[in-house]
Amino acid sequence: MKITVAGEMKEYKEGLTLPELIELENVESPLYVTVSINDEFVRTEDKEKTVLKDGDNVEFLYFMGGGC
Repeated sequence: MKITVAGEMKEYKEGLTLPELIELENVESPLYVTVSINDEFVRTEDKEKTVLKDGDNVEFLYFMGGGC
C-alpha cells in the first residue's frame, strides 16, 4: 500500500500499524511525538491499535516549549 509520510509518498506492507511505522521511520522520541493521520490527531491511547490504510497521509509533530 502507498501512504504519504511527512510529505513523501512511500510504499509499505498492508496492515501496517502506527507503532510499526514509527519504528520504520526512526521517529525521535516516539513516546512524545504527536501523530496526525489525514489531518486528524491520533489520541495517545489509540496509537497502539491504529492500522494504516492505503492513501493515508501521516505527519509526525513535535511541540517545543520556549520563550522568555
